[in-house]
Amino acid sequence: MLLTAHAEPWIYVATGQAFDDEMRVRIAEHRARRSAGWHTVEAPVELAAAIGAQPHRPVLIDCLTLWLTNLMLGGHDVAAASAALEHALAARHAPTVLVGNEVGLGIVPDTPLGRAFRDEAGRLNQRMAALAGRVVFMVAGLPMIVK
Repeated sequence: MLLTAHAEPWIYVATGQAFDDEMRVRIAEHRARRSAGWHTVEAPVELAAAIGAQPHRPVLIDCLTLWLTNLMLGGHDVAAASAALEHALAARHAPTVLVGNEVGLGIVPDTPLGRAFRDEAGRLNQRMAALAGRVVFMVAGLPMIVK
């Protein structure tokens, strides 16, 4: 993996929230797959602060799409939170991996919230890709190097 080649502890920043039993099971399965070298930090909204607290440790953020969902449904300022994230990423001194979903490849959502989410996710992915030294698009478990 990209981060486990570096010294542990590795920081897993989780943005998902367990609002129902199915998500609780998903989170538990996800945790069980991680080795003891991983330290989990839960940051459903305060992502910039979470990674800012670990500037010298390898970090995996999983995932930007859930984080964006939390921001939008919570009525947070997406532009300000994204700018804070960019600032926190620029201040890091260790490898950082961002996971996000590409939601703009399907049909146009039929609700205003769905369309707003798709547009915001696209903008967020573009901003993060512009900062990244490497961008990998995963399709059917296969990596496609974009940048």
